[in-house]
Amino acid sequence: MRAYEVMYIVRPELDEEQNNAVIEKFKGLIENNGGEIAKLDKWGKRKLAYEIKRSREGFYVLMEFNGEANAVAELDRVFRITDEVLKHLIIREEE
Repeated sequence: MRAYEVMYIVRPELDEEQNNAVIEKFKGLIENNGGEIAKLDKWGKRKLAYEIKRSREGFYVLMEFNGEANAVAELDRVFRITDEVLKHLIIREEE
């Protein structure tokens, strides 16, 4: 398994319960595809550098995990179709 890091920004108008549901959705997605979460940081609501999908703020989440390429591909696919996520970036960490 390789080490990955994913940063994603969730819509700011969601309440804490909805934010946690989105975070748990992606956490579960990684674990169901054979990955393991190494670290999960909720950075909170921050101002964006530029407007994304009519939002000036976003709730930032940083997650480090170990997984296979198929888990990363599925994670990327689900990020793209999830309306609550404004932006995401998945990076493979150096060994």
